[in-house]
Amino acid sequence: MPNSTDLSLAIYRIRVAIPVHLYDCFDYKLSAEQYAQAEVGARVAVSFGRQHVTGIIVEKLALGEPIDPRFQLKFITELLDDEAIINPQVLALLKWSAQYYQFPIGEVMQAALPTLLRQGKPYNLLARMWKVLDLHAEEKVKRSVKQQDAYKILKLHPQGTLENILNLSGIETATLKALEKKEIIRRDLEEQNFKAEPVQLAQMPLTPNEDQKKAIQTILKAQKKYQAFLLDGLTGSGKTEVYLQVMHEVLKQGKQVLVLVPEIGLTPQTISRFQSRFHCHIALLHSGLNDTKRFQAWQHAQTGKASIILGTRSAIYTPLPNLGLIVLDEEHDLSFKQQEGFRYHARDVALYRAHLESCPIILGSATPSIESYHLVQQNKMTKLELNQRAGIALMPKMHVIDLKIAKKKHGLSEQLIDEIAKRLEKKEQVLIFLNRRGYAPVLICESCAWQANCPHCDAHFTLHMKPYSHLHCHHCGTINRLPDACPQCNQQTLKPIGMGTAKVEESLNELFPNFPILRVDRDSTSRVGSWQRIYDQIQKSEPTILLGTQMLAKGHHFPYVTLVAILDVDAGLLSVDFRAAERTAQLIVQVSGRSGRGEKKGDVYLQTLRPDHPLLSILLDNDYRAFAKQTLSDRKLALLPPCRYAILIRCESKSQEENQKFLNEMSQLLRQQSEENLIDIWGPIPAPMERKAGRYQAHVVLLSLDRAKMHFYIRQWWLQLLHAKPSQMKVTIDVDPQELN
Repeated sequence: MPNSTDLSLAIYRIRVAIPVHLYDCFDYKLSAEQYAQAEVGARVAVSFGRQHVTGIIVEKLALGEPIDPRFQLKFITELLDDEAIINPQVLALLKWSAQYYQFPIGEVMQAALPTLLRQGKPYNLLARMWKVLDLHAEEKVKRSVKQQDAYKILKLHPQGTLENILNLSGIETATLKALEKKEIIRRDLEEQNFKAEPVQLAQMPLTPNEDQKKAIQTILKAQKKYQAFLLDGLTGSGKTEVYLQVMHEVLKQGKQVLVLVPEIGLTPQTISRFQSRFHCHIALLHSGLNDTKRFQAWQHAQTGKASIILGTRSAIYTPLPNLGLIVLDEEHDLSFKQQEGFRYHARDVALYRAHLESCPIILGSATPSIESYHLVQQNKMTKLELNQRAGIALMPKMHVIDLKIAKKKHGLSEQLIDEIAKRLEKKEQVLIFLNRRGYAPVLICESCAWQANCPHCDAHFTLHMKPYSHLHCHHCGTINRLPDACPQCNQQTLKPIGMGTAKVEESLNELFPNFPILRVDRDSTSRVGSWQRIYDQIQKSEPTILLGTQMLAKGHHFPYVTLVAILDVDAGLLSVDFRAAERTAQLIVQVSGRSGRGEKKGDVYLQTLRPDHPLLSILLDNDYRAFAKQTLSDRKLALLPPCRYAILIRCESKSQEENQKFLNEMSQLLRQQSEENLIDIWGPIPAPMERKAGRYQAHVVLLSLDRAKMHFYIRQWWLQLLHAKPSQMKVTIDVDPQELN
């Protein structure tokens, strides 16, 4: 520190994370008064090049620290917050995430903020209430005209005044803070950081069975310390009841609970369960909310006003002052992995956050990921099993239909059509699953064999008939009109091949015209509130056919469904991706688990061309755990993730030769810079879809048994790679990749 005579010359500096695609933080100057007010974790408005951006203060630099003479520091534009809005634990989590996932810290920091705060809008958008405490404080404010004016206005409103109204009257927030410090006024308790009030039960808990009771007791022993639990429960075995009873004990202590679900579609039923059990404030955080509602929910979570925070993937970065428990439902789901930009995995980030916050975390699933089973084997996670369905419900019986010999009508076997008819006559509900939206996946000419392919991707166009007839590429988004005749031979012999959910819906309307058919896919649920309306209708005990894609396979509770039909399981059985069998097994078990969850017994029918496939043989016995055990053993022999740690480098340009040349050079550089035999380099190879949106894609996969050492060498190499790449080439890094597309 400089001595007192030097203070007038001292440069007050802060280090700021700025939302630009650069891997450094940047230093800015500010006045002595601003330096005293600035807090790590607060926002600041700065000029960066020609941009005016909102950054986060990550460090206050001590006076006298040397300044690099190459740089001329700028002054900040404005301090946007008078206190930190990101707490130290979340700040540490963001820094770790940026380092682990090799992504620019400034852009990672944005993940913790709602859009309005990223845009520099004031934190007090929800407006705090200020009330007078001391009605005789004239002497205390006589030295400040600003404080006198504020005090006079506040005395006129003894019930309190909203901060934004005071601001509009010319009263600054800093003046209100000064009066608060003198104990002349106070903020309304509702908007201050506070511990959530102990929660009251709205409904008595169910009586747990022995498996549930053991799980609840084991988890509660880990309160106020970090411990990770894998709640491995059969579909319908009452995992949610375990969550609720553990949550109640945590909420009774005034702590907050963070619950993550993979899809927006799961939030209606989950929030309904929470609201029917607890009298408390629940904040909902997902992309379906508008900016204002999302900010309001975020602020209620960040101040401690909300006791339960329910959200999708990005909610893991929400600052919470009193976090006592994290629950990750359907932990196996691929939706927890961000596939674009900042490619984090919410499951792994949640585990690290629980460690930082010293609180327990529950990962729940009927089909846990192979990664989670591996952590259990390494004693990094405690496994808790639920082996029976809750109440009187039984596991559904599985049936396989061999499509090679079955008689078919509209793409459905006659046996399946008969079974659907029987259930509807009994006023029961049927769920039909097909993981392919649209009308048909291929359009072909019967005269010359021309196919409707996307001109920009190595993929077929999907035929859609509604809201109008068109061809749509689900990979790059290209939409073309449906031709009247074949563009190649000009014959009117175009024919759709295969089935999508829209075509199956058409067929079902012909077969069962007297029953409602509810289609659930990305096309039918694109409007706000559409999925909620469908979900509400399913909950009525009326005969209904529910048809959809994997949106239906994510933990929904459909008590009146007694028959589940999976129309096509073969695509997952034939994929080259080493994770394909795992994904297919999870999908079959999860979809099957929607059947027979109520009082009536359930059945599952699988249509396949390969009824003798070994995966189906295991799953027919409802034994996902046996499959997972064998899969993990196979991965160990093949040295595949999670038994080795992986990083995927994706390269994209207009020339595959350029991709290959660049990745070859950079792979050779990595071999030279890292320890011998530490990192196994696969590739470069073309991506499974080599051409997408008119650009060619290639991959390099890096594998190692030593994660820490691999990350050490990759960190510098990755920055060299970014510096060396041609300007027109896009290169991305995916740490712990879940897909190789």
